[in-house]
Amino acid sequence: PLSHFHKDPDSCQAFNDKILQQGFVNDEEIPMQTLQGREFHASFTTTVKHDKAGNPYFYGIVEDISKRKEAERVIQQLNIALRNRAMELESVNRELEAFSYSVSHDLRAPLRSVDGFSRILLDEYSERLDDKGRDRLNRVRAAAQRMSSLIDDLLQLSRITRTELKHHTIDLSALAGEVLEELRRNEPQRIVHCSVQTDMIAQCDAKLLRIVLVNLLGNAWKFTGKRNDACIEFGIDAHAKIPVYFVRDNGAGFDMNFAEKLFSPFQRLHSTNEFPGSGIGLATVQRVIHKHAGRIWAESEVGQGACFYFTLEPSEAL
Repeated sequence: PLSHFHKDPDSCQAFNDKILQQGFVNDEEIPMQTLQGREFHASFTTTVKHDKAGNPYFYGIVEDISKRKEAERVIQQLNIALRNRAMELESVNRELEAFSYSVSHDLRAPLRSVDGFSRILLDEYSERLDDKGRDRLNRVRAAAQRMSSLIDDLLQLSRITRTELKHHTIDLSALAGEVLEELRRNEPQRIVHCSVQTDMIAQCDAKLLRIVLVNLLGNAWKFTGKRNDACIEFGIDAHAKIPVYFVRDNGAGFDMNFAEKLFSPFQRLHSTNEFPGSGIGLATVQRVIHKHAGRIWAESEVGQGACFYFTLEPSEAL
């Protein structure tokens, strides 16, 4: 009898009553056990039939669905873990927002005071200071301004993590042209040959991709600063299976043995005396590219320039 396979007599009776009442069941899941006592989950698809004497019997299919039930249990546990993780991340984001507020207000105020009072000393008491005193005050101001710039870069890096992507059809060629024009206005005395491939269109977040190009083209501009024949190129690899964009220059370059440090915050391959910067820019670029489900990497040779490649999400890039 079927009752021998039921773990629970009550569930057995409930199953019998249900099928006798409605005449069938489809995919009815019931915990069962074998005659040897092994527990398993069964799925019944059954109808009620009658023999010649009019006695009812069940006719149908019984399927062992233990593996499926175990998979559902694992998925349920994973979903619970994901919900808990999401709650933790939400808490971390709130802490990051509080930290950003503290940085932008609590840390900026003393920096402004240091810079401001140093400037007042230079403006109003300059004649009482010797050259060494004025030099040291200028160093204090420069350090405060560098710290302020570093804070700005760190805040931008933290905001990108929390920024929601807003995909639009963007002309990357036009965007790159705008960035290069700003660089020319800031240093009109420099002669740099800039080449931007036309009609590079992508589905991406315009504000975030502008940050990418400001950093990559800005680095190319900066690291070609000691060359009289400076060249910067922004284009797309037409031979790749998916669009691969690149920014190439003929500047200082870097040793590929240290390439893994490029995208880590505060990691620099050149001294600040040689080339200024906070060491945050490429970490910010990588974070933007990753938010677009893309990749970024670089190739370079010391003294021969560098080329930075990046992709955007294949289904989104055109």
